[in-house]
Amino acid sequence: MRKETNAATVRAGGRGYFLPAGVVLAALLALAPAGIAASDMISESVAVLQGLDKITARVSEIEAPVGKTVTFGGLTITVRDCEKNPPEDQPESAAFLQIDEVRPGEENIRRFSGWMFAQSPALSSLENPVYDVILLDCKGAKGSPPESSGSDTGKEAR
Repeated sequence: MRKETNAATVRAGGRGYFLPAGVVLAALLALAPAGIAASDMISESVAVLQGLDKITARVSEIEAPVGKTVTFGGLTITVRDCEKNPPEDQPESAAFLQIDEVRPGEENIRRFSGWMFAQSPALSSLENPVYDVILLDCKGAKGSPPESSGSDTGKEAR
């Protein structure tokens, strides 16, 4: 039996056809309700990541500002974009990450480049024998007021 990773099997006429995960994801997005659009997402300035060092079993929470590079063990993580749904929608955060492995005396090796989704960490994750990195959330910078959705008219202070 043939085993495929990152693929889905489609049955048609008794035969199984393997589809790459990207094709399946594109089909699911095409079937999404018409009211949901990527432009409805809110851009945030910080990605909150969780890193696991499999050797020491240490879990770390990493705050990575968009456009800056942070280090986790032997990895450098650069967040290119971080977006989340508005508060009135179903919670979902997505970040575009580039993760490189740093080896002294050698060129950096790109281990991951793509979108990670907080609500579906297994959909797109870093595959590394030493480290796991997943997206937890996207948030604004410390000290910045949260964005409000809607107006304050009709609300009383208590």
